[in-house]
Amino acid sequence: MLRLWPDNRRDFSTLSEREILSLAIAAEEEDGRIYSEYATRLGETYPGSGALFEGMAAEEDEHRRRLLDLYVARFGPRLVPIRREHVRGFLTRKPVWLQKTLTLDQARQQVWEMEEGAYHFYLEAAKQVTDADIRKLLGDLAAAEKGHAQRADQIDSTVLGAEGRAQESQEAHRQFVLTYVQPGLAGLMDGSVSTLAPVFAAAFATGDTHQTFLVGLAAAVGAGISMGFTEAASDDGKLTGRGSPIKRGLAAGVMTAVGGLGHALPYLIHDFWIATGVAAFVVLVELWAIAFIQQRYMQTPFWRAALQVVLGGALVFAAGILIGSA
Repeated sequence: MLRLWPDNRRDFSTLSEREILSLAIAAEEEDGRIYSEYATRLGETYPGSGALFEGMAAEEDEHRRRLLDLYVARFGPRLVPIRREHVRGFLTRKPVWLQKTLTLDQARQQVWEMEEGAYHFYLEAAKQVTDADIRKLLGDLAAAEKGHAQRADQIDSTVLGAEGRAQESQEAHRQFVLTYVQPGLAGLMDGSVSTLAPVFAAAFATGDTHQTFLVGLAAAVGAGISMGFTEAASDDGKLTGRGSPIKRGLAAGVMTAVGGLGHALPYLIHDFWIATGVAAFVVLVELWAIAFIQQRYMQTPFWRAALQVVLGGALVFAAGILIGSA
C-alpha cells in the first residue's frame, strides 16, 4: 500500500565520495558475514559449497580492506555511519539468523542477487565520483562482483543434477524471479488476502450480489493501483539490479487486482448463495496457488507456506463474514 509516513532515506545521487566509500565498506562487511554464516549452516551437509562460501567471505573481506585503505588515505580513520537501509533504492534483506531454514537453492538465489546488486551499486557509484583512484577501485570491484555472480552456479551443482543446473544457471531465470515473480507474488498475496474482508463483509451485510461485486471491484482496482505505484517507487533498479520499476510495478499492480477480482467476479451471478459458494471456492484456489508459487520460486517449504497463507486467509475470510453478519 501507499507509504503513510515520510521517507527519510537519502537519495543515492546526493551522496558524497566519502559517504559512498563508507557505504561500500559497510556493505562488503555485511556480505562477508552473510557468506560466513552460509558456510557455517550449509558446510556440514555440502562441504564443497561451504568451502566456496568461505572463499567468497574472504574475498568480500579483501574488498572491504581495499576500500578502507583508500578511504583512510583520502578522508582519515573516521567512517560515516551509513548503511544500505539509510539509502533510497536499496532493499532491506531479511537477516540470515532469522531464517529458521536455509536450503541450497535459497542460498544460490541469494548469492546471485547479492552479487548482482553489488555489481550495479559499484557501476552507479563509479559514475558519480570524480576522484580517479576511487573511480578505478569502484570499477575494478564492479568487474569482480560480476564474476562472483557466476559463483552461484558452482554451489554444489552436482546436487541438483543436469536438469537443475541447466535451469538454475540461467541469468534470465533469476532476473525473471527478481523483476516479475517477487513483486507479482507480493501483489497476489495482498490482493487475495486484503480484499477478502471487505468483499465478504459487503456480501453478508447487504445480501446483494451486484453491490458486493461493485465493492470487490473497487477494492481490487484500488489495491492494484496502490501496490503498483508503491512497488515502482520502492527502487529504480539501478542499485539492486531488480529490473525496470515500470515492469515491477505492473507485475505487482496487475497481480494485486487479479487477486482481488478472483473472488469478486463470482458475484456477477445473481443467486447470492451460489455466488458466495463459488467465491469461497475461488478463495481456496487463490490461497493454494500462492503457496505453490512460494514453494516453486521462493524455495519456501510448501506446507509451511500453505499454513501461513491459508491460515491467514481463513482468518481474514472469517472476519469479513462475522463483520458483515453483525
